[in-house]
Amino acid sequence: MLKHFQMFADYNGWANARIYEACALLSDEEFCADKGAFFGSAQRTLNHLLAADRIWLKRFTGIGEAPTSLGAVLHENFSDLHAARKAEDQRIIDWVGGLTEADFSKIISYSPVSMPGKIELPLGPVLSHVFNHQTHHRGQVHTILTSLGQPSQVLDLVYFLLGDGKRWQ
Repeated sequence: MLKHFQMFADYNGWANARIYEACALLSDEEFCADKGAFFGSAQRTLNHLLAADRIWLKRFTGIGEAPTSLGAVLHENFSDLHAARKAEDQRIIDWVGGLTEADFSKIISYSPVSMPGKIELPLGPVLSHVFNHQTHHRGQVHTILTSLGQPSQVLDLVYFLLGDGKRWQ
């Protein structure tokens, strides 16, 4: 299971880099335009992903800043957001790299940002959620990009494994 999650941490960083490369081609107006996604724009959706990752890593590690809103705009401009994303992806890779097999069955206890109450679940399924959540919202940004006339991005795990992720084969 450890290698599986290490692969997903690497893939996550790779896929985020591809989405950010595509978003770098947008004008500021396009990047911030509400295109009907759950968080509206590419800017707000990518901010949501950064905010959510910071919330999860704070829950997992007890370290780092975590916003109190899932819709928090942590960075208005693209370059600051991109730099923060790179740092967060590396933080995820490093943290997952330090886990042991036994860690995946440990119970994580947290209170959701979006509703009162306490949730307790094993780390393995929760970490699967974190990576799945990234994929879900990257798909929304992909749709925003194509609606703005940008070429479709190949984000499939298989293409990662055939290229930059060969070490995970």
